[in-house]
Amino acid sequence: MVSSYRQHLLLARILLVAGFLLKLFHAIYRFLNADEILHYLLSVQPSLVTTYRASLTTAHPPLLIVFLHYWGALNHSELWLRLPSLLAGTAFAWIMYRWLKLVSSEATALIGLVLFLFSPPLVILSSEVRQYSLLLLFCSLSLYLFDCAIQRDSAVLILLSAASLYGALLTHYSSLIFALTLGIYAFLRLMSSRSRGAVVSAWVAGQLGAIAIIGFLFTHHVPLLRARGAPEGIAGTYLRHSVFKPGEDNVITFVVRSNIRLFHYLFSQAAVGLVGMLLFVLGIVVLLRGAKQTGNHARTSNWQLAVLFCCPLIVNCVLALFRVYPYGGTRHNSYLSIVALSGIAVALAQWRPQYIRQKLFVLGLLLLVCNFFPSPLGEYIGLRNQSRGQMAQAMNSLQAAPPGAIIFTDHQGGLQLSYYLCHDKAVQLAQPLSPLLSSRCGRFPLVSVGRWIFEGDSFAEDLRDAQKTDSWRRATRAYFFQAGWLIEKEPELREELRRDGCTTLGNFGRNIFACQLSSESSNSLSSKQN
Repeated sequence: MVSSYRQHLLLARILLVAGFLLKLFHAIYRFLNADEILHYLLSVQPSLVTTYRASLTTAHPPLLIVFLHYWGALNHSELWLRLPSLLAGTAFAWIMYRWLKLVSSEATALIGLVLFLFSPPLVILSSEVRQYSLLLLFCSLSLYLFDCAIQRDSAVLILLSAASLYGALLTHYSSLIFALTLGIYAFLRLMSSRSRGAVVSAWVAGQLGAIAIIGFLFTHHVPLLRARGAPEGIAGTYLRHSVFKPGEDNVITFVVRSNIRLFHYLFSQAAVGLVGMLLFVLGIVVLLRGAKQTGNHARTSNWQLAVLFCCPLIVNCVLALFRVYPYGGTRHNSYLSIVALSGIAVALAQWRPQYIRQKLFVLGLLLLVCNFFPSPLGEYIGLRNQSRGQMAQAMNSLQAAPPGAIIFTDHQGGLQLSYYLCHDKAVQLAQPLSPLLSSRCGRFPLVSVGRWIFEGDSFAEDLRDAQKTDSWRRATRAYFFQAGWLIEKEPELREELRRDGCTTLGNFGRNIFACQLSSESSNSLSSKQN
């Protein structure tokens, strides 16, 4: 038995190293996307107070931006900025492995470890400057410490669990759903565990602290988001499929479709995601039909785990029906991987338990296929199109532009230029964005529009407005630059630019485009909308 334990522990450590290396590869290979650069630029402020104020312009609580204020001051290379997410994403998988061992079995924990390490979106999020890896780390740590506290009857661990929850609340607003779920689960656990009064008092104190943080956020930040119309604006763009649209959607259809999209997102493959959803349902059935545990009141009951696994999905789906928070195939639901992948692990562990190593091998191979041949939902930059080498080539081409040249770009392109070419903030950061901004990008004048991405229907108008600026009139040549996600009619716009004589500067993959605008092409494009 000791030998089996050591073998499993060695296998878990090997898996952990493999998962870390996969995340490290993505962190080194990919250039920073516009969202990552925005987070970094917001953190580049003269003081902590101004950094906090800058964080209020985003749709997230302030913790990541404040952390980057100090972290980015040490170094601002891509890998350095991504290192906290890389470490947090790896630590999250290990904590979930430890938690599943605590509340379930070694087989469930090993299967869960493979899922948490190699789920394609979790790999990507662990290699980006975003809130999600920190969110997952804090949520998993809060859950693990709470169950450790119950089993050890420790008030100190309860308080540490609460502190981890505070970190999650200050990182991302989806933690509110997790906090509600954990509160329900904790209440059920405390009612059945016969914990000491000190443990219960510590938990109540921790909940009061969480309520205070939520009250602070809803007083100081959420009103600013509502005043800018951020929730409605997001719901009408790239999250439109993840919120219910009255008059267009059927409730039952929306619920079914959103759940399918969620599991599609977790595996980046539709067929694998559908199988994953069925396995999750089977895992819930296994828990509800499992033998009732007796004797040790500190042990987690199967039905309590079933409540924990189902509650956040139900709450999030209801919130999407009321257009409060999205539910479906986007990173905003990545926190649901904590329960969704755990439910799948429970189901797989029950099937032919004697073949644990074979199941781990097949599952790991399947997830690697999902990683390198993904079919994700929504906007996505493929691996071959997010090479740092491609971005370096694009910047070298722009650097070769002659004196007197001007660059014309949209907001996400301006963010990319700020980091890779200007080496300073050259675009607007505070919402709402003004329609047009003239700034400096190193030795180049830069004109950027206040749209996240150029749109075919409005590009001609944007170009005419840019041509009226003083910096454009003084320019001898004009260059067009765009980099980021392909949204709606943007590829057609690029093709139109090429047809009208926009001379490409090179091949930088599908998601980076730069060309020289001739005066004839500028006049042609501007006249098409008149």
